[in-house]
Amino acid sequence: MRAASLLALTLALAANGAQAKDQVIHAGTLIDGLSAQPRTKVSILVHDDKITAVKDGFVTPAGAQVIDLSKATVMPGFIDVHIHVGAKLPSRTNATEDWVTHSAIDRAFDDAVFARQMLQQGFTSARDAGGGDDSVAVRNAIDDGKIAGPRLWVALEPLGPTAGHGDPRSGLDPALRHDGWDNGIVDTPEMARIKVREHRRRGANLIKIMPSGGIASTGDDPRQQLMTDDEMKAAVDTAHMLGMKVAAHIYPAHAIEAAVRAGVDSVEHGSFATDETFALMKAKGTYLVPTLTVFDVFYEAASKTPELLTPGTAAKELANDLLPKQNFPKALKSGVKIAYGTDLGEGNHALEFKLLTQGGMSPMEAIFTATRNSADLIGSDKIGAIQAGRYADIVAVPGDPLKDVGQFEKVAFVMKGGVVYRQDGKPTAVDQ
Repeated sequence: MRAASLLALTLALAANGAQAKDQVIHAGTLIDGLSAQPRTKVSILVHDDKITAVKDGFVTPAGAQVIDLSKATVMPGFIDVHIHVGAKLPSRTNATEDWVTHSAIDRAFDDAVFARQMLQQGFTSARDAGGGDDSVAVRNAIDDGKIAGPRLWVALEPLGPTAGHGDPRSGLDPALRHDGWDNGIVDTPEMARIKVREHRRRGANLIKIMPSGGIASTGDDPRQQLMTDDEMKAAVDTAHMLGMKVAAHIYPAHAIEAAVRAGVDSVEHGSFATDETFALMKAKGTYLVPTLTVFDVFYEAASKTPELLTPGTAAKELANDLLPKQNFPKALKSGVKIAYGTDLGEGNHALEFKLLTQGGMSPMEAIFTATRNSADLIGSDKIGAIQAGRYADIVAVPGDPLKDVGQFEKVAFVMKGGVVYRQDGKPTAVDQ
């Protein structure tokens, strides 16, 4: 107990010490998340957890600690708007066994490990698009400075119908019961309203709904709409009244269009959308979060370790996981707004950059998805850009990511809220 308290005190003192000083970052190249034109030889002034100024040239205010990134490319901290913070890689874990043998407390420890890994990869903010009480606890622990991780906006259990993509009992012995397994089940508009309010009471600041079937779940069809229009509208209206945005897991075009008309803020996956679907999304200002990474990850698992996946889902993965890449250029051509999401917990969150550019995005457009676009979707004007008044959430890579997208997987420097968590390619003492 004494050792744990000493460790917590040491981390708090280290973080407070770093924030107590004025700092200036000398950036060799700056991509600020707002302009498509990089700047060279720029100074970023930081006081406590905020950026106070961005100035041309290398200046050093009296008393400021200098962080020399004069040979690096500096960018805003990345934002992943679709994570499941405690989700394990499907190629390494038996999904069903893990689900029925681990408690929320067990998952909270996984959350903490994977959250730290995300931060070290340069992701300083994220939306957890469907978890449980463990996700809320980890978010609060990060906010309180107890553990390292991204700023989190958290949804609890995704809301959807009995036997839908979010029903934990699908494929299991019908006699099995768990107190929390009905936390996301909505079969009427009234249930949707109640569940949204309950989730807000339990600490959610985001709502996730499941209007269509899914791929990594047993017994449902990803090409079917499973929530009624009225159920979706009730969930969205209630969430918006409470100041929460709504992310919607959807694949087929007709279900996407119904959810967009119901007012969802983002369509997650959107894999089978048509030109008409994207036109509607653009007209309504609805974001697409394509999550190309998760399809790569699950396709590999279905090909190499199908026995680890949820029963009956490997065939669905093999039949559907290559389609999002094929459809993505259609989304680009439409001009729909796109935000950055991976659908991962454990794993490489920078992979989406490569997949977005392979699908036709320029590297700068991909950076915008993970900075200003994702900040806009979350609804925060404090993240997503290097600008006076924003949080000092800053990352750097050694080379030029506009010429080599592999640089996104070589993050050498991470600052979150003025605290340096990674420097010279290694975790700092604050994160050890």
